[in-house]
Amino acid sequence: MSDLLIRRFVQDWQHPDRPEVRRQYGRLGSVVGILVNLLLSMGKLVTGALSGSVAITADGVNNLSDAGSSVVSLVSFRLAARPADADHPYGHARYEYLASMGVAVIILLLGIELARDSVRRIFLPETTAFSWVTVGVLAVSILAKLWLCAFGRKLGRTIHSGLMEAAAADSLSDVLATGAVLLSTLAAPFLPFAPDGFVGVLVALFILRSGVEIIRKAMDQLLGEAPDQELVSEITAFVRSYDGVLDCHDLVIHSYGPGRCFATIHAEVSAEESILASHKVIDNIERDILREKGIQLVIHMDPVAVGDPQLCFYREVVEEVLGGIHRALSFHDLRMVEGEQRVKLIFDVLAPFGLNLTDGELTERIGVELAKRDRRLTAAVTVDRV
Repeated sequence: MSDLLIRRFVQDWQHPDRPEVRRQYGRLGSVVGILVNLLLSMGKLVTGALSGSVAITADGVNNLSDAGSSVVSLVSFRLAARPADADHPYGHARYEYLASMGVAVIILLLGIELARDSVRRIFLPETTAFSWVTVGVLAVSILAKLWLCAFGRKLGRTIHSGLMEAAAADSLSDVLATGAVLLSTLAAPFLPFAPDGFVGVLVALFILRSGVEIIRKAMDQLLGEAPDQELVSEITAFVRSYDGVLDCHDLVIHSYGPGRCFATIHAEVSAEESILASHKVIDNIERDILREKGIQLVIHMDPVAVGDPQLCFYREVVEEVLGGIHRALSFHDLRMVEGEQRVKLIFDVLAPFGLNLTDGELTERIGVELAKRDRRLTAAVTVDRV
C-alpha cells in the first residue's frame, strides 16, 4: 500500500533527491499522518468518554497531538522548500529541525498533562466499563500505527528526513502505549484494583520519552552533529577516483538541512604536474559531485613533491614516530625546509578527540621523538581533531 500511495501522489518519485519531489514525499507523509491520527483520535476519545477510561482518553489525546505534529510537518516542508535568498544564502531547509522541536514541545506538554490526570486517577479511581467495541478500536489502532510507522520510516529513509523518522518513532511508541491500554482493558475485570490510572501514567511516560528524543535529535542537527561516516566515505572515494588526485584529507561537511550539503576538502596533486591540468581536474570534480550527488564541494589543491627521495625518507620517519605515539594518528601536507644545521618538517596531524594528550603535549612529544632519530630535525605541527 505504501508503494501504491507513493506512485499515485508523488510525481517523478524515482528521484527523491530533487527538491520538488522531496517536498511531495513530505507532503504525502504529513497528510497521511493527519488523516490516520484524526480518525484514531476520534474513535478513542468517543470510546474513552463512553467507557470512562482515562487511559483510552489519554491515548486518544496522544493521537490528536500526532495529527497536530503532522500539520506542523506539512507546513515545515513547504517552508523548507523555499529557495535561498539574500538573507538566507544557504536556503531554508533547517525549518525541518525547528519544526521537529516545535512538535516535541507539544508532545511534552501533552505528556505532562496526561501524567497529572493519570496520577489523580490512581488516587481517585473510577469504575470503567468493559466493551468489546473498545477492544476492537484499540486493536485497529495498533495495526494502523504499525503501518504508519513503516510508512513514515520508508519515507524518512527515502528523502533523508529526520522529521519523518521522528514521526515513525513516535508511531512505534504509540503502538507500545496502545498495547498497554489494550492489556489493561482486557485485564481490568480480573484485577482487584483499577489499572486505568497506572496505564495512563505508562502512556504519558511513552509520550514524554518520545518528545525528549525528538528534541535531542533536533538539537544535535542544529548544533552541528558529526557527519555520517557513509557520506564521508562517499565523498572521499569520489574525489580519489579521479586521475591526477593522489589523496585527499581535511574533509569538512556543513549541513544546512536535508538536501543542503556544503563541504570543503584538500586534494593532493603532484607538484610536477602542470597547475592548469591539476586545476582542470579539481574543477571537474566539483562540477560532477554537484550534478551527481547534490553536494556543493570546494576543493583546495595541495601540491606534493612525489619525486623527492629525501622527502619520501622523512615521510617514513614521521609515520614511524606517529605510530609509536598512537596508532590512530595520521598526517598530511608534509613539507621540508632545509637549513645549514636544521631540517624543519612542516605537517598537519589528524588526532582523534579521545586522545589523552592536549595539542601542545602532542606537538612536544612529536618534536622529541623526531629529535631522537635525527638531532637536526625540528617540527612545525598543526593538530586537527577528528
